[in-house]
Amino acid sequence: MSRAALLVLADGRFPAGGHAHSGGAEAAVKAGRITSAATLEDFCRGRLHTAGLVAGALAAAAVLGVEPAALDAAADARTPSPALRNAARRLGRQLTRAARACWPSPELEALAGEFPRGAHQPVVLGLAARAAGLAPGDAAYCAAYECVSGPATATVRLLSLDPFDATGVLARLAPELDRVVDRAVEAARRAADEGVGALPAASGPLLESGAEWHAAWSVRLFAS
Repeated sequence: MSRAALLVLADGRFPAGGHAHSGGAEAAVKAGRITSAATLEDFCRGRLHTAGLVAGALAAAAVLGVEPAALDAAADARTPSPALRNAARRLGRQLTRAARACWPSPELEALAGEFPRGAHQPVVLGLAARAAGLAPGDAAYCAAYECVSGPATATVRLLSLDPFDATGVLARLAPELDRVVDRAVEAARRAADEGVGALPAASGPLLESGAEWHAAWSVRLFAS
């Protein structure tokens, strides 16, 4: 297992398209739910324990060899918002391109053929981690961290928030991220034995409704 591969996959410069997405932060800023580092922390905490947990479990399950088509269907079922489903597939398509260039594998080639519009991003992330020789926990960490680092980075641009304050939010959330990853990997191991119904289905209704509102804007800084 290469820890260097984990650094490449988790690097914000990895060309997976995430820089164009705010993870719901743009809609939350517009709605007045994110106004400061404190409210950003609240937003990220909620996102971590809902979208982050689900994404981490999906990614870890893909590393464990759960059927990608079944995981993609499970991701669809856990994403009520069409706007978020579309965003997840766009991100998945871009991540597939990047992962195929970095860690060529028959599984990634098969995924690209089966899902020309893109599979859900956490599923692709898990297969990329598997191709790179990483462990389920590594993939879960990447997925969960992206769920909070994306909004934190976006809020720096949206509110001109001090980058030190935004990074402080991520540092304070680190112990909770550890716990979420442990739960995600545990659920993924159950899913490998029992099927995808064992995966978590944590819900973030404001994220879902905010995504639909955001998608209707004629002018926006981020794609989602």
